Amino acid sequence: MKFVDEFREAGVIAKASAEIRRLAGPHRHYRFMEVCGGHTHAIYRFGLKDVLPPNIELIHGPGCPVCVLPMGRIDDGLSIAQDSGVTFAAFGDMMRVPGTRGSPLEHKARGMDVRIVYSPLDALKIAQKNPEKHVLFFAIGFETTAPSTALTLIRARSLGVRNFSVFCNHVTIIPAIRAILDSPGMRIDAFIGPGHVSTVIGCRPYEWVAKNERKPIVVAGFEPLDILQAIIMLLRQLNSGDARVENQYARVVPWEGNRAALKAMAEVFELRPFFEWRGMGFISQSALKIKSSYAEWDAEQRFHVPGVRVTDPKAAQCGEVLKGALKPLQCKLFGKECTPEHPIGALMVSSEGSCAAYYNYEHRKSDLTTAGVPV
Repeated sequence: MKFVDEFREAGVIAKASAEIRRLAGPHRHYRFMEVCGGHTHAIYRFGLKDVLPPNIELIHGPGCPVCVLPMGRIDDGLSIAQDSGVTFAAFGDMMRVPGTRGSPLEHKARGMDVRIVYSPLDALKIAQKNPEKHVLFFAIGFETTAPSTALTLIRARSLGVRNFSVFCNHVTIIPAIRAILDSPGMRIDAFIGPGHVSTVIGCRPYEWVAKNERKPIVVAGFEPLDILQAIIMLLRQLNSGDARVENQYARVVPWEGNRAALKAMAEVFELRPFFEWRGMGFISQSALKIKSSYAEWDAEQRFHVPGVRVTDPKAAQCGEVLKGALKPLQCKLFGKECTPEHPIGALMVSSEGSCAAYYNYEHRKSDLTTAGVPV
């Protein structure tokens, strides 16, 4: 296949769906977790749940970096930018995520210098053009976005730009998967592995899931046929008693990962002993911090960071949804107090959040059906 419409061709999708029904049979219930939020959105956007048999259940994992970030880290970053000499720069999907005193956009409305950037290099350019200000880049993401932050820090040091720093919130995918597998009562038969993260880290880091936990994992792309093919590959493994790592997304993901990106990350970052995840608590070696050799560009070493732990609103059940213990619709606030227009939890505001995906693509089916609109 060469063009995107080939991955969405209705006839091929119908054949893939029929093969899934044949392989799944009628007697066993399968629970597959898609780790990546991009997969969750694709599943709902393209209506893939409707072409799967009822005995295949898709569980939504914690693969949205905005969603897993606890409120306290948002508050910490914004606390630094309370200084009028500091500019707060972040990606657009962070702007409406609530902290205890409001989102970055709400702080902007109160007078804080808040900028939306499309890359950390954009934040560095702002610092170069405004030497009288200190530009704080709020870095977030799994290994997917960490290389761009690393390369920006390398560039900042080489250029001697000293009015720039990074507040690092990069997290790593493997410890999160381990924490899910260690959760009491959690039953998952196999994983649809993340495509974006794997373009950087490759497939080899997942081998322990298959070897030690006996769970098949297939790294998949984001088009309808990518996901359906991954499910077929998982079913074939389970039916034959295998547990291996397979790469469905081989057109993009190298087995050994992107060595240049990994080299840049190794120069700039090291693992944190512990890092707090929303709804999952502290997970060891699950996040990156900036090495002491780059301390001058590390916001946590340059500024006082309160480091206060903040719990989510009691009624919100983001943690249970993130771990796959609940579906979005089972949260007490879903679609009522918590909507995309008035989000209470990060899973509703983030562009990759499972609650936003469910609300925008699945939840509204009932509204359209009631209105007489075919779906």
